[in-house]
Amino acid sequence: MKIYPHSLRIQEGVRYFLARIDNSKKLIVQAEPGKLIPSGFIGELRTLPDETAAALVCPLSPSNTELMRTRFPFMRPCANPGFVRSLGLGDRLGLASPGHLDALVDADFFPILAQQSMRELRLTGRTYPEVLDAASWAVFQEGFDKGFGADGDHLKTGEEIDYAIRSGFTMITLDCSDYIHKDIALLPPETVHTRYLDLPETERHLLEQKYVKSPHPNLLKLGIILQPADLERTVLTYRAALSHMVEMYETRIRCAPHSVDYEISIDETATITRPADHAFVALELLQKGVRFTSLAPRFCGEFQKGIDYRGDAMEFQHQFREHAKIARTLGYRLSIHSGSDKFRIFPIVGEEASEGFHVKTAGTHWLEAVRVIAKHAPSLYRDMHAIALASLQDARLFYHISADEFRVPPLQELSDAELPLLMDQEDARQILHITYGHILKAPATPAQAETLKSRIYATLDCYETPYAASLCRHVKKHIDSLNQNIRQ
Repeated sequence: MKIYPHSLRIQEGVRYFLARIDNSKKLIVQAEPGKLIPSGFIGELRTLPDETAAALVCPLSPSNTELMRTRFPFMRPCANPGFVRSLGLGDRLGLASPGHLDALVDADFFPILAQQSMRELRLTGRTYPEVLDAASWAVFQEGFDKGFGADGDHLKTGEEIDYAIRSGFTMITLDCSDYIHKDIALLPPETVHTRYLDLPETERHLLEQKYVKSPHPNLLKLGIILQPADLERTVLTYRAALSHMVEMYETRIRCAPHSVDYEISIDETATITRPADHAFVALELLQKGVRFTSLAPRFCGEFQKGIDYRGDAMEFQHQFREHAKIARTLGYRLSIHSGSDKFRIFPIVGEEASEGFHVKTAGTHWLEAVRVIAKHAPSLYRDMHAIALASLQDARLFYHISADEFRVPPLQELSDAELPLLMDQEDARQILHITYGHILKAPATPAQAETLKSRIYATLDCYETPYAASLCRHVKKHIDSLNQNIRQ
């Protein structure tokens, strides 16, 4: 029996802790002499090694999880209690959070441990309750009682938001990409003007009064001047998206049974968000009574999966400074999506948005799992790599990457000892990053009776300590880079 020492909690004469028994993690509930094991827990009464008193050995089932949350509220997620910096830590397998928490013990960041999009749920075959339960047991295992969040990431519909909130998620990231009219940026001014005149006259008059004739005081404070043609293009681009943001707030966020951090995502578009566009969207939301905690613009440069920022860092700093000023003035935090491994610009983010920011990371933690597998189970990695190459074109339909499979060294030319180095090669990183769904869904074969998914979980269970250490180092690298130029 392996006991997780940080998990030990004593409450009313009853000990609760996690242990690995029978090749899986179990909750141990053990009463001290003269005390009774609380009712409600489902498990098997056993005498543990080196123990005289009986203990209840419980699976980490949904009912046991919920019962533990009532006894230890820190296992339940919460909205951000006031941290100015937060870090989204997607965990596609449900095994990464202990390593994440090791990195966050002394960091002044609010962790969003359960961060998952609907696309990730479909590709991994998981559910929101499963994602949240994995995070709850991780904070219990590590004794982390500072609070954590749960993000329904890049949700688009009311039904998706309902599912996340019903599952207990405390952050909703609304992806407005389906409602942003991206074609407007390509139209000539006369066409834009004609379309703008089709809007109701009273609406046009009000907008022109607020943004051109008598600009909002905050626009003047920010030094943003909107010409009539600029306003027309901005209104037509974001009008439908704004309606969607307001509707989701009024029908879901505002009436949720618990506090919810509401993040607005306007970054899923090829068009860079101008400061004037950002200010317009934020001011319209605030004037309509929408309370949101963060907003994600589309920044300049490329935020590709699994690799560093591509673009002019000086230009990024110039534009990011303007966006940070808008967020600071209007009272919310900037959010940086696809933030994994963007070490070139992390010091800029920390310097220019020291009053508050949120950075989303996800697939990079899966890549750390792949690195551990490549080191400790090379034959498994080779099988995963083969599936990744075979499914790459299908995976490209869902993710934008620049990886070229022909730049990845052929596996037959690499020794087992060289395999982990592939996770330092950009093309291999991106290919393994986006094909995780195909890898996890690959069926068993005549040559291998177990599925890749079951082999992956078995391997990471066996090497959970090196996996946690690898994650801890990687997350600390992100945190240290973000903190490098923080203004005190």
